[in-house]
Amino acid sequence: MKKILFVASEGVPFIKTGGLADVVGSLPKCIDKEYYDVRVIIPKYSCMSDAVKAQMKYNAHFYMDYNWKDVYVGILEAEVDGIKYYFVDNEDYFTGFKPYTDDALFEIEKYAFFSKACLSALPIIGFRPDVIHCHDWQTGLVPVYLHERFQGNEFFHGIKTVMTIHNLKFQGKWSVEDVKSITGLADYFFTPDKLEAYKDANLLKGGLVFADAITTVSDTYAEEIKTEFYGEGLNGLMCARSGDLRGIVNGIDYDEFNPTTDKFLPYPYDASNFRKEKIKNKKALQKELGLEENEKIMMIGIVSRLTDQKGFDLIAHVMDEMCQDAVQFVILGTGEEQYENMFRHFDWKYAGKVSAHIYYSNELSHKIYGACDAFLMPSLFEPCGLSQLMSLRYGTLPIVRETGGLKDTVEPYNEYEGKGTGFSFVNYNAHEMLATVRYAEKVYYDKKREWNKMVDRAMAADFSWSVSAGKYQEMYDWLIGY
Repeated sequence: MKKILFVASEGVPFIKTGGLADVVGSLPKCIDKEYYDVRVIIPKYSCMSDAVKAQMKYNAHFYMDYNWKDVYVGILEAEVDGIKYYFVDNEDYFTGFKPYTDDALFEIEKYAFFSKACLSALPIIGFRPDVIHCHDWQTGLVPVYLHERFQGNEFFHGIKTVMTIHNLKFQGKWSVEDVKSITGLADYFFTPDKLEAYKDANLLKGGLVFADAITTVSDTYAEEIKTEFYGEGLNGLMCARSGDLRGIVNGIDYDEFNPTTDKFLPYPYDASNFRKEKIKNKKALQKELGLEENEKIMMIGIVSRLTDQKGFDLIAHVMDEMCQDAVQFVILGTGEEQYENMFRHFDWKYAGKVSAHIYYSNELSHKIYGACDAFLMPSLFEPCGLSQLMSLRYGTLPIVRETGGLKDTVEPYNEYEGKGTGFSFVNYNAHEMLATVRYAEKVYYDKKREWNKMVDRAMAADFSWSVSAGKYQEMYDWLIGY
């Protein structure tokens, strides 16, 4: 039995702020339990729900030398869907109303502690993984510490590490002096070929230098991050390690995102009856949101963090023009104030045509996927993206920019060959996006049979975790040497 340990800062069903938690929650369940014992370790945040905390039971505790003092480390455990989860407990670091704070130095101290605690806990909980699978900058010091102080202990000999980049933009950077003092790492580690980058210490870079393998969440993003535009200052390192770098596209949980069994949809449907049933969800949503009740009008959904990365500056430029067309927009999400206010403004200006919801609701997100005809996602960069996978599953055709995972998962419509599962544009340009939206409108209104065939293909596409899990298993076997 091969043993794999996932180390991450969040994971469903315990705590979630973004797509990372979905991956950490879904992927371990899909790895073949006959051959792999996969476990997960995350922090125990005080802001986790009481229901979640009630599932945890005490495993062990110890004191660890960290940041010039002896620090308490508690270990709790729980089992969900056959996967064992461990939780690192320390009230100084993991107390607060949300998992992350805006204090960059505190975040680095917190996750350096977490990385060291995870390794220190392994002999105590009696689990020696063959592979430790680390996710994002918060776990970047795991491969570094493993290489540094844990190598002297026979228990840790031969453990391999994988570093997965979910978003290269976030790296965990701070001054070398402070990070050296907090982590206790020697000067040896703070050189440009290790943790130092542009005069700062960089936790993600440390993980990428010392990990045995590197993955990111789509093939295209794996290529993009070798370039200056997408590389966030680490493109040289990504090129140097390109032999150890692979892209494996994320999946989504096909049980949770299933239009046939979705408890949030008033009218469940499948690929055989969507022509009759999906439209009923649209009418129900129009009524609920106070939009013009007209089943024939094209409805476009947006469910997103409202940030620059997601292409909302493009939408800002041409929203007035798009609203002259026979379309409706339903928006759900929170983020940067300028975009929150922009959508509030368009909701007011185009009442009956635009409905903006500046909060997050799981229920409303499912209704949007189940009711809309198209889904707009014009990202500047998108390592993988999950929303387009959900919209494909629900037969809601994505309109995307060709970047990262969007390029890998949405096949653009080709009217001559009768192919495609959505619409895409190449350049980061508002009018190119507008032209693509209008092309989608034209197909929707003038070639309804073609549109419906595209929905058939979208709903038949398989982006469940089982495909991706197979690729991770191949990588684990390669690392372990089977």
